[in-house]
Amino acid sequence: MTTSTRGSTRPTAPDAVLVLEDGRTFRGRAYGAVGETFGEAVFSTGMTGYQETLTDPSYHRQVVVMTAPHVGNTGVNDEDPESKRIWVSGYVVRDPARTPSNWRSRRSLDDELAAQGVVGISGVDTRALTRHLRERGAMRVGIFSGEAVADDATLLDRVRRAPEMTGADLSAEVATEEAYVVPAVGTKRLTVAALDLGIKGMTPRRMAERGIEVHVLPATATLDEVYACGPDGVFLSNGPGDPATADLTVVKGVLERGTPLFGICFGNQLLGRALGFGTYKLKYGHRGINQPVQDRTTGKVEVTAHNHGFAVDAPLDRVSDTPYGRAEVSHVCLNDDVVEGLRLLDRPVFSVQYHPEAAAGPHDAAYLFDRFAELMEAQRA
Repeated sequence: MTTSTRGSTRPTAPDAVLVLEDGRTFRGRAYGAVGETFGEAVFSTGMTGYQETLTDPSYHRQVVVMTAPHVGNTGVNDEDPESKRIWVSGYVVRDPARTPSNWRSRRSLDDELAAQGVVGISGVDTRALTRHLRERGAMRVGIFSGEAVADDATLLDRVRRAPEMTGADLSAEVATEEAYVVPAVGTKRLTVAALDLGIKGMTPRRMAERGIEVHVLPATATLDEVYACGPDGVFLSNGPGDPATADLTVVKGVLERGTPLFGICFGNQLLGRALGFGTYKLKYGHRGINQPVQDRTTGKVEVTAHNHGFAVDAPLDRVSDTPYGRAEVSHVCLNDDVVEGLRLLDRPVFSVQYHPEAAAGPHDAAYLFDRFAELMEAQRA
């Protein structure tokens, strides 16, 4: 939970302190709102796209450290948000821009963070902080500024009492409460039921561009509600939290019916668990827009956008037997061999661990939406 008042990027901004659960602290100045906040400390390696990062529901209950040293230079606009609000619990930057400069900018990043009550800290050695998280792993953190700053021992105790990400069931907290429809652009070709586990706004738009009418449903939707719209395919979105907490009833129901299924990020993890694979927490995760992934079906290497702290534990060297037919790992991260995609060989089902909608960039993986449309059209035929 965050308590806040408005902050400033000026040198006169109140003092702030960042406290990690292992006791290491970083001092700086308040950025955005002034107050206190708690979450899981993670880092993002993207050099651009901070507005999309902030508004990605997958970052719910996370404090994001930006590895790029200069943040906020393009300000904030009204076109790029991926949802209706900022979802990060806190924000950490080294050198915030004093004056934004972009033809689409409507306000500064500092003002937007303050207006939405997001507590941040600037003037931090983010390189040292990132190296610490790489060595020790993602962990709980608190940011305190203004009157919230107290002695380090007291703050550390409060950080250690904050909830952990392992075991957190968060999808329903960020998903839509009411179903809505994103109409197809041009001639309607297909209908998709998209389960909102923390969906980004660009995702249904990418499908709509391909003539797909997308029915976005709450995370709590039943199997009957999924099929009520007469879908040609089902989509499992990205989202926050531990996949081990998720109810797999709908996913298994779709698999049993043999309906074309496409999952991304959290959806990839749910598919993996439904197939019988385990999931585990990565040491520090993949977050950014520059992660190299190989599509093992084509051999091509893609630069992809990631935001995940959990991964599927599936064998890379063999085809696995599952309750729904044979499955194999279709994509793999070239940095660390983490599973980045799954596909069934006997049913029209596949998933990836990253963001093919790529807001903001790159667009190497956009073909996956075409692959999904081809599977649906083949199934209909």
